[in-house]
Amino acid sequence: MNKRKKILIASVSVAFFVFVMFFTEIINFIADYQWFSELGYEEVFLTKLKTQLTLGVPVFIVATILYYVYLIVLKKDYYKKTQVYEVGLSEKRINKILIIPSVVLGFITASSTAGRLWFNLLNYFHAEEFAITDPIFQKDISFYIFKLPVLEQLLSALIGLLVSLVLVTFIFYVIMFVIKQPTYYTSEEETKWNKSFIKGFTELGIKQLTVIGILFFIIIAANHYLAAYNLLYSTTGAVYGAGYTDIHVTLILYRVQMVIALLSSVALIYGYFKRAWKKAFVVPAMLIVVTVLGNFVAIGVEKLMVDPNVIAKETPYIANNINYTRKAYGLGDVTIRDFDVNNTLTAEDLQNNEETINNIRINDYRPTIESYNQLQAIRPYYQFLDVDIDRYMINGEYTQVFLAPRELDQTRLSDNAKTWINQHLKYTHGYGVALSPVNAVTSQGQPELLIRNIPPVSTVDITIERPEIYFGELTNNYIVINTKEKEFDYPLGGESSAETTYEGTAGIPLAGFNRLLYTLQERSLKLLISNSITSESKIIRHRNVLDRVNKIAPFIHYDDDPYIVIKEGKLYWIIDGYTITGNYPYATPYMGGRNNYIRNSVKVVVDAYNGDTNYYISDEEDPVIKTYSNIFPQLFKSMEEMPEGLKNHIRYPQVLFDIQAEVYETYHVTNPTMFYAGEEVYNIAKEKYAGGEQEIESQYMIMKLPGKAKEEFVLSVPYTPNRMPNMTAILMARNDTENYGELILYRLPKDENIYGPMQIENRIDGDSQISQNLTLWGEGGSQVIRGNLLVIPIEDSILYVEPLYIRAATQNSLPEVKKVIVAYRDQVVMEKTLDLALERIFGKSTSSPSPSQEEGEEETETPEKPTQPPVDAGIEDTVESLIQKANEAFENANRSLREGNWGEYGRYIQELEEVLKQLENYTEN
Repeated sequence: MNKRKKILIASVSVAFFVFVMFFTEIINFIADYQWFSELGYEEVFLTKLKTQLTLGVPVFIVATILYYVYLIVLKKDYYKKTQVYEVGLSEKRINKILIIPSVVLGFITASSTAGRLWFNLLNYFHAEEFAITDPIFQKDISFYIFKLPVLEQLLSALIGLLVSLVLVTFIFYVIMFVIKQPTYYTSEEETKWNKSFIKGFTELGIKQLTVIGILFFIIIAANHYLAAYNLLYSTTGAVYGAGYTDIHVTLILYRVQMVIALLSSVALIYGYFKRAWKKAFVVPAMLIVVTVLGNFVAIGVEKLMVDPNVIAKETPYIANNINYTRKAYGLGDVTIRDFDVNNTLTAEDLQNNEETINNIRINDYRPTIESYNQLQAIRPYYQFLDVDIDRYMINGEYTQVFLAPRELDQTRLSDNAKTWINQHLKYTHGYGVALSPVNAVTSQGQPELLIRNIPPVSTVDITIERPEIYFGELTNNYIVINTKEKEFDYPLGGESSAETTYEGTAGIPLAGFNRLLYTLQERSLKLLISNSITSESKIIRHRNVLDRVNKIAPFIHYDDDPYIVIKEGKLYWIIDGYTITGNYPYATPYMGGRNNYIRNSVKVVVDAYNGDTNYYISDEEDPVIKTYSNIFPQLFKSMEEMPEGLKNHIRYPQVLFDIQAEVYETYHVTNPTMFYAGEEVYNIAKEKYAGGEQEIESQYMIMKLPGKAKEEFVLSVPYTPNRMPNMTAILMARNDTENYGELILYRLPKDENIYGPMQIENRIDGDSQISQNLTLWGEGGSQVIRGNLLVIPIEDSILYVEPLYIRAATQNSLPEVKKVIVAYRDQVVMEKTLDLALERIFGKSTSSPSPSQEEGEEETETPEKPTQPPVDAGIEDTVESLIQKANEAFENANRSLREGNWGEYGRYIQELEEVLKQLENYTEN
């Protein structure tokens, strides 16, 4: 066999071996490449591969040569030291054998290095500067976020390499001693060496171990140099970040340790050549001594100098922590405004703020999602996973709504329906949405649905022309479309159903090789043998919207609550993406974690029908997302490219707002002395919800901000002083496009008590009529659920609104909005509707704001609400209304009687009696 033929056979054998060993990886690579190409992101996919190859191939070559040369040196030293004369294997053959471990070790080193460092290296070379320097070393913040982690990883990798060389040395000598053991000895010294292997090993490897030790101490010196920068994340001082002791003791210690480490490497060189190891080891021993003494000095300085004089010593470092924490969380630009609460609200003011009043939320999202699932799921396999809050122009009015997509949950199919065809070919998509205004309920206390049923029925000017949901939060299986099987579209009634064929653009063709490829990739033989699949069929993968975006760009952190949007008859998902890091110097981590920087820099839009996924940069000033955009220019788009119909629905995310609100509890204080003393600390206000107590959740609402001309969509949360119940401030985030992202803190007067939410809750409990009704309604097993308490600034006043739910004791009963509680100043009222509650407090307005009214013209004074209407003033309408209420109370009483809910039955009978008494008074008049 000639040499060329041997090389050919060897090459084919190696190729076959690699193919078998990495078969799964190859299949996944091809499938993923096709999937990224389908979305138009093949360059995003290939960037990782190109970078890993660019980094990994040179590392593999260099590491393989290094290991091979090192093993050859070890072999020669072994031969020389042991004076082996008779061997079983020739030296030339051993040299060839050593190629194998060298290649294996080189591959492990290269794959490990490329796998860990590829993205960090891209960040290093594409880093955008923050134009902000740290206060100690005057380095741009980008150094800490993009460069320092890479340098630390490289040093860690070098330490790992040295450890591997020590292991290789030991294992090599053990193997060589077994296969190349001397057959006779020329001296007594060699005989002793053979009997004491450990001592012999040390003598054999002294040169290699010395070189490794020298490199080790050089790396240790570099580590001490970089450790100085990590002082900016110190937790030993008065606040997070470098403190007095860190700068005046620990920093000096690191510099001394760095010098001693370098001297230690020199000492090892001296020890090797002079064979003076005792003298050589004095210097590394000094490193240990200095480290121990330095730590004792640091503790002493902290306890004896800093603790008794914290303000004097730590003030500049506390100021650094305040300044950089505010920068890290985007709190440096919070607009602070004083809100003078005079509580002079009138019925005319309510008229002037009609859009605010009309959007006060008397539904909560938890009961709403229950109602949607019981009233609108239609079939067991449909599910509303959660309900989202958004705003739409509905019939010309700016309206806040609840909105939830009706997804198909294949896990809820009956057991006998969970066939491969049903799960992958037939039951492919959800259908439509449920939409209801947040401020309206039916006579039964359920959400008033504006879009409902299957197919979608809309009572407003929002229509859905493409209701199918192929991509969602519950779409976890791959599907095959354009098959011989018609897809289930929606139920028609009885056992019949409408069927459809997918008309969108998603999917990868299953023609030719692809059918075998995805059979192997999905490990499903049915993909290959099914007669329903044709050459026109396509496979759609990664349909879960969160899995989808995480696969495309895993370096972005995504909100776990995508929300659905209706635009021009189609459905889209919007997902908030965050850039997060824990490497911002001097910034205190949030929520007990390690991350201390966050920006909502990306809005991701996923087409619910076609799966098109677009990334829009929503924070052009964030250097992190600008760095990512430099790396992946194909991935990101400007917000200007987002369609206007989608842009109108972007929201300031609750995740970011809640983090900022928590950090701002402490970091609204900018005076270091007051900050350290804990003065002026805020707490997020608390409320009673259902049967317990909780922090108030941040709430989206439509309202007119104090001093603003029109209503807008805002996100807000109230603060109370530390351990006090009264309200001291309200933090708000603006959502509408022209003002998106602006944070405003409204500070309330300090010289008077402004009721906090818990004070209002306690006043509700203290109201004899309300508490009596709550007790009555809770009898017979019924559950009274107190909804979220809303804090609503209007003009120069604050209004508090809380819905009240009642859940009957019967199984599967729904919580129903039965009453609305409104508190204002010292008044607390409870009525069936918000309008009635407001009328009880403010009376009815006798005039509406007129666009033609001249500025400065006096408005009509609001009269007190009459206790009884005049006999001749709309008595017929009033009687008709009372009769309707009586009928509703009677029907509800009969329903409660049928359900066996005696407590609720008694309540409705009591309500019926009250209505009949009112009716009797009117008829007598």
